[in-house]
Amino acid sequence: MFPACRYSLQARRCIHALKAVQAEHVSPQVYSTRSSSTVPRITTHYTLYPRDKDPRWEGVEMERFADEADVVIVGGGPAGLSAAIRLKQLANQHEKELRVCVVEKASQIGAHTLSGACLEPTALNDLIPDWKERGAPLNTPVTEDKFSILTEKYRIPVPILPGLPMNNHGNYLVRLGNFVRWLGEQAEELGVELYPGYAAAEVLFHEDGSVKGIATNDVGIAKDGSPKDVFERGMELHAKVTLFGEGCHGHLAKQLYKQFNLRESCEPQTYAIGLKELWVIDEKKWHPGRAEHSVGWPLNRNTYGGSFLYHLNEGEPLVALGFVVGLDYTNPYLSPFREFQRWKHHPSIMATLEGGNRIAYGARALNEGGFQSIPKLTFPGGMLIGCSPGFMNVPKIKGTHTAMKSGMLAAESAFSKITDENLQSETAGLYIPEYEETFKKSWIWKELYSVRNIRPSFHNYFGLYGGMVYTGIFYWILRGKEPWTLKHNGLDSAQLKPAKDCTPIEYPKPDGKISFDLLSSVALSGTNHEHDQPPHLTLKDDSVPVAQNLSIYDGPEQRFCPAGVYEYVPLETGDGMRLQINAQNCVHCKTCDIKDPSQNINWVVPEGSGGPAYNGM
Repeated sequence: MFPACRYSLQARRCIHALKAVQAEHVSPQVYSTRSSSTVPRITTHYTLYPRDKDPRWEGVEMERFADEADVVIVGGGPAGLSAAIRLKQLANQHEKELRVCVVEKASQIGAHTLSGACLEPTALNDLIPDWKERGAPLNTPVTEDKFSILTEKYRIPVPILPGLPMNNHGNYLVRLGNFVRWLGEQAEELGVELYPGYAAAEVLFHEDGSVKGIATNDVGIAKDGSPKDVFERGMELHAKVTLFGEGCHGHLAKQLYKQFNLRESCEPQTYAIGLKELWVIDEKKWHPGRAEHSVGWPLNRNTYGGSFLYHLNEGEPLVALGFVVGLDYTNPYLSPFREFQRWKHHPSIMATLEGGNRIAYGARALNEGGFQSIPKLTFPGGMLIGCSPGFMNVPKIKGTHTAMKSGMLAAESAFSKITDENLQSETAGLYIPEYEETFKKSWIWKELYSVRNIRPSFHNYFGLYGGMVYTGIFYWILRGKEPWTLKHNGLDSAQLKPAKDCTPIEYPKPDGKISFDLLSSVALSGTNHEHDQPPHLTLKDDSVPVAQNLSIYDGPEQRFCPAGVYEYVPLETGDGMRLQINAQNCVHCKTCDIKDPSQNINWVVPEGSGGPAYNGM
């Protein structure tokens, strides 16, 4: 039944492709019942407006078809695919029948994947030892490392001592989307069922409270929340165990944290936003294998962040460059996108880009909490893997190897339980605490523990420079064995200061050669959503954006969003402003859900296959 449902969805996509794709907003003449009647209604999503109380849904068939698998994996990224591959490897090795299904919200495997990326092959060597013979797209071994502190006009080289996190000897510069696509091919060869274009929208539970599986999202709902003629209910996928590998700030993982109180013994997760571009440059300026990193300008010493510039060996003079800003910044006037564009005008960066051609753009939030922010990983019926719980090694700026290994550990822990005939049950999901026990004995745990203090060490009066001194003294000398653990500042959303206490930042206009405007950048991401659907960027209260975010923080969502989704525009009648959400532009970075100072934005999945269409980002 699942494949048949898939084809009907593909047919509808062809119809939708003929429609206009301009971003639109819900008519401001429709008013919210959850706030003042003078507030234009923005949110129409059924997660906030139950359909059983909406007369427009009376008589609509709401039954969902269900399918059974042994393991369901949410997210076709490095963690999810590594788990799927390992499960099938074990099944083949022990001559067991095992049905493994992966659901992925992107239209194709790898289409939503974005990272720098400098890949440490540790986990890959364990998972697929003959990856070179199998044609893995790891074409650029790192041959040269450069690290610098930037001032507005100058570059100060910093030596990379042996043992420091930024030493990339033995690693590869990759286009991670291409690598993930290759992992998908390896999974399919082993018999894993991949379902791209299906967004997992809901966690399903057994009567005892354990996870039963997931349901994919409904399709065919109009912008105002009413059913279309082509409305079709999502599909239920039940499993003995469900692995959640949604990536950074997964929307189902947020629910699981609350449902099972998974974060009671850890610190809040902290985040950054990473923005990236691909350029084809003058071949004379191209140095395949060179990895450059910098900190400093244009950020001040108290704003955590930095940059990368990787020279790829992909058959043409290609470089990947990006800028990362910690989302614990305090000035609501800061725009990560504009800081990125300004950074490219530094003399040492512009020299590489002049005469080149920008061919791609994208953005993604990334976990920075590290060791202190790891939640409980297991619960009845499910496990958390990859960047969803947050295994990124922040000083290394690497998380793919740890994500892959976590998926492999989860697969190995689950396999014996799934195939144990004495533990079979149709009324409860399997609880597998062995995964967490194995994880704490693995090299991931040791690696994250050793660097646990580097990111929080930047929370000092000297900021960047104090953090670098700490890293040089304690990490390099003690190798992370200092007998204390530093704490983070708390939720990123709580760090913004009121606009009246901050200085506006004047950004230079883009020149169209090195720096660019936001909308032309988003156009390079290939982002598209069916325009006639409820905005998937939902608001718990439609009155909050103007009453709080705009009045206190001068509307920071119009600056921290890297895709121009949020705009404050004048009311059609009378004085005042209203928030307009251009959900069509959303690149699924999750920054708004994280940084919103009112914590009023809740990111939910749009119709399956919507979002960016990254080509090897």
